[in-house]
Amino acid sequence: MVFDFLRRQAAPVVPEVKASATGPVIAWQGGGRVAWSPRDVVSLTRAGFQGNPIGFRAVTLIAEAAAALPLVLQDHERRYDQHPVLALVARPNAVQGRADLFQALYAQLLLSGNAYLEAVPGSVVGGGRVPGELHVLRSDRMALVPGADGWPVAYDYAVGGRKHRFDMTGGTPICHIKSFHPQDDHYGFSPMQAAAVAVDVHVAASRWSKALLDNAARPSGAIVYKGPDGQANLSPEQYDRLVGEIEANHQGARNAGRPMLLEGGLDWKPMGFSPSDMEFQKTKEAAAREIAIAFGVPPMLMGIPGDATYANYQEANRAFYRLTVLPLVARVTAAVSHWLAGFTGEAVELRPDPDQVPALAVERDQQWARVGAADFLTVAEKRAALGLPRIAEE
Repeated sequence: MVFDFLRRQAAPVVPEVKASATGPVIAWQGGGRVAWSPRDVVSLTRAGFQGNPIGFRAVTLIAEAAAALPLVLQDHERRYDQHPVLALVARPNAVQGRADLFQALYAQLLLSGNAYLEAVPGSVVGGGRVPGELHVLRSDRMALVPGADGWPVAYDYAVGGRKHRFDMTGGTPICHIKSFHPQDDHYGFSPMQAAAVAVDVHVAASRWSKALLDNAARPSGAIVYKGPDGQANLSPEQYDRLVGEIEANHQGARNAGRPMLLEGGLDWKPMGFSPSDMEFQKTKEAAAREIAIAFGVPPMLMGIPGDATYANYQEANRAFYRLTVLPLVARVTAAVSHWLAGFTGEAVELRPDPDQVPALAVERDQQWARVGAADFLTVAEKRAALGLPRIAEE
């Protein structure tokens, strides 16, 4: 009886749950409420992308190059030529292909530091349910709702006065990809934020140049009339005749560099920009270089003058792929692969294939030659060093 009483009073066994000890601290003040982004994505996008040619070119160059990078699907045993995930990625929805979807995904990540991918429920294939469609959602319309443990329990997508909530407790309909942010637990930090000051300087310099042309543009020179009797004004006939001769004989591309013959009483005074006016062009070029550096694009590829960091254009293009495009694609495809594995139940990995990138052909040839000539490595070790799946050795 005593032992029965002890058994009845024993506490039930609770399964161990692994979680970070800091999660409840993070969500203590905002648990269950929307965590709004601390930056104005709309204003940064309008000023740095839609209203600035350097920011537009940097984002477009990275997004297009990353979206055009060949992708392969493999696991630890083989590389797939046909797979439901490959078919889904090749045609993610009715209006977009693989390049269009990933270009929008990369652009959202570069502009806001966050990228959101929505999975539409699909059909059952094998032991899992493959999404029927994939859609990229606008980052400025998405708001994260953290739970009591600090992890997101929902995402609110608001358009105008309407709002739709994606519940993350019963599944993962949203794939949230974010860049590292040192001072935010829920949202990422975008290169556009780091380049915001340079964007303001570049836009201000462009507006100053436009205002100079509109309001204070200086002509190439002036013709000053000094009459014989101190008279400073031309007669109407003389003025019309002088203007007609200048338009006919000294203006336009046909008359460029043609000497001017002035009659008595007329003096030519050349005019130009002051040194302070010319400094604005250097300031504008320095701001453009800072914007390109923030996004990881060599200034030489952007057509910015005065950059001699790289020996030639080919070296700059190789550094662009190696240091910017490949790390971005590897990080995004790894997140998408892990997210899709929750639907399919297969441990497959979607990754970029650097062997098919023309800009990296020289480096890959050297790497293949070094690995192939290494006699102390087995075939399996060589394949692992090249990023290929393992196969059974003979």
